[in-house]
Amino acid sequence: MKKLSMALMLAATAGMSLAADLSKSDQQFFEKAAAGGMYEVEVGKLAESKAQDPDVKAFGAMLVKDHSAANDELKALAQKKGVTLPAALPKHEQGELDKLAKARNFDKEFIHEVGLEDHKKDIKLFEKTSKNAKDPDVKAFAAKTLPTLRAHLGHAQSIDKALKNKKS
Repeated sequence: MKKLSMALMLAATAGMSLAADLSKSDQQFFEKAAAGGMYEVEVGKLAESKAQDPDVKAFGAMLVKDHSAANDELKALAQKKGVTLPAALPKHEQGELDKLAKARNFDKEFIHEVGLEDHKKDIKLFEKTSKNAKDPDVKAFAAKTLPTLRAHLGHAQSIDKALKNKKS
């Protein structure tokens, strides 16, 4: 029994020391990327069920698929680095999701808030991390994820333009 508890203590200490080896900005990246990724999946699901425009529904489905895959990679990397990610959507993101669920013109607000604004913020975060992260694995993950985020932004810009051209 003593050996088991000692082994568990050593394992826990090893995980803590791994996370402690990461710079504060790298650790913050994990938190922000995890919160953003979870939000994108949940808001994508909301769009799949609530959007009227088929392109908006398809965009929501794309967010669910792509961000779920990125979230899985982030979880694996976090585990490797000994970082604990949030288990649930943080309060701010939950509030944004709830607000969007009540939007009067869901499609336009979703594309503006999620497709354009959130992806611009995400791209800024991932660009900064891909250049400045201290940990090479964190830097590589951010760089690898950037093209998908940029593609989402481009897709959202096209949908936004199409929605503005439709008479509502």
